[in-house]
Amino acid sequence: MMTVAKLCEVANLCTIVCPEPEREIKGAYCGDLLSWVMGRAKSSDVWITIMSNINILAVASLADVACVLLSEGVKPDEELVKTAEQKGINILASDKTSFELAKLIGALI
Repeated sequence: MMTVAKLCEVANLCTIVCPEPEREIKGAYCGDLLSWVMGRAKSSDVWITIMSNINILAVASLADVACVLLSEGVKPDEELVKTAEQKGINILASDKTSFELAKLIGALI
């Protein structure tokens, strides 16, 4: 079983906020159009995106993703980090492209 904590370790990801490290990962979804992600990401997916505004937390919550993975070196602001902590949403980051991360996660799960 792949968990958020295990993914961070194996894929060398940066942990921004991780209140649920043992959350199981069952898939992945890449997308930056919030309304599109809301209707297509599945529960327990890793959502890979370059979006870092506060609205990603609402989408992550509604879609019940295991974590949000910010790709391509995107850095969250303090408000996003603070709100993610309050809402219990896992936020990870990487310098890799969304494609590289999707390939890596696909190989691991």
